[in-house]
Amino acid sequence: MTIATRRPALLQRFAALSALALSLALPGLARAQAPELERLRAAVQREQPALLQTMKELVEIESGSADREGLDRIAALIAQRLRALGGQVELIDPAQPGFEIYRMFDTPEKPGQMVKASFAGRGQKKILLLAHMDTVYARGMLAQQPFRVEGDKAYGLGIADDKQGVAMILHLLALLRAEGFADWGQLTVLINGDEEISSPASRALITRLGGEHDVVLSYEGGGGPTGPDSLRLATSGIAAANLLVKGRASHAGASPERGVNALYELAHQLMQARDLSDPKVGRQVHWTLARAGLVRNMIPPAAEASADVRVDRVADFDGIERELRARIERKLLPESEVSLTFERRRPPLQASEAARTLAAHAEKLATEQGLALVVRDKPTGGGTDAAFAALATKAPVLEGMGLRGFGAHTTNAEYVLVDSIAPKLLLNLRLIMDIARERARW
Repeated sequence: MTIATRRPALLQRFAALSALALSLALPGLARAQAPELERLRAAVQREQPALLQTMKELVEIESGSADREGLDRIAALIAQRLRALGGQVELIDPAQPGFEIYRMFDTPEKPGQMVKASFAGRGQKKILLLAHMDTVYARGMLAQQPFRVEGDKAYGLGIADDKQGVAMILHLLALLRAEGFADWGQLTVLINGDEEISSPASRALITRLGGEHDVVLSYEGGGGPTGPDSLRLATSGIAAANLLVKGRASHAGASPERGVNALYELAHQLMQARDLSDPKVGRQVHWTLARAGLVRNMIPPAAEASADVRVDRVADFDGIERELRARIERKLLPESEVSLTFERRRPPLQASEAARTLAAHAEKLATEQGLALVVRDKPTGGGTDAAFAALATKAPVLEGMGLRGFGAHTTNAEYVLVDSIAPKLLLNLRLIMDIARERARW
């Protein structure tokens, strides 16, 4: 038999041997990955008690958005922990002269500091981790919600929103350090102290950092108490519309005709501005607060009302404001004065293809470790600081990287689920490692 006649048989034999080698190699690759998964699973289990202790320490510092003393204390603690983990730490104080603050009706004179930490690596990817240390609670309310663990629930003031997120970031960094892992180009942490009041001081920095990084992970809570764990790719934009009516006071019994009834004008304005919602496009405008008058027997000289505004699209803010300004020109009482302020408190976070692709990789990792995970790409009414980060980037932005829990903004029932700590830590750890290694692509 000549070489020419033997060639087809040789090629067939070579192909068969190659297929056999590949079939033997693929299980080997899977087995090579399995030890890392199990090693990391054991590591996060060992880390869980320390994370619970960190949450206790954070909860025991009251840090309401207007409590500058408490915010300074918790910022100092977080900064110290980040330095101990090897970060280059900066405390950014918005009280310094010339600092840009987007002031709204509830912005304190001195908003809380921000803690920024940078961790240099040996790779290429730049990763930004976000959480906040302020709460909605006033000083003194800790007595009603002290830290305690009851069964599978860890309770505490602000624990779900968002002290669990701060603790998650600190212990992710500890786990990465223990692994000797630093394959990113730069990993940046930003913990702000004004999220609960719509981030008047930190929004500009969050937007800038979002544009400087390849991926943004935000550590608000990641699902409710009954599960499953969830990631969010979209959240609502939030605004506040405030109407102020000036009338003229007079005696309600002796000379009502001399007055200009601000309450009547306000009622007229609210009735003609009640049809601005359109649920089909995620636009909601609801008048929720109103106040008028001084005493019963006086024609009210002033009245005011506020609306809660939610949108799925940034452009809808402009459309709503434009329509409101046009309508307040149509007055019931010509002598009244009607003015409008429109505060853009948060932009919407809109799901991007990059975010969907990275979230699909997170779903794959979750499946490998046996964690049920749902990705939500439609807003449900809530807002997030992650939306500021998305304004200046096309990079993926994922929200809900934190723990499952319940009871945010309540007086006695806020908790996170203890059993959700290790699985979510593991998912985060593996996702960050895959991003840094460029195994996760978008």
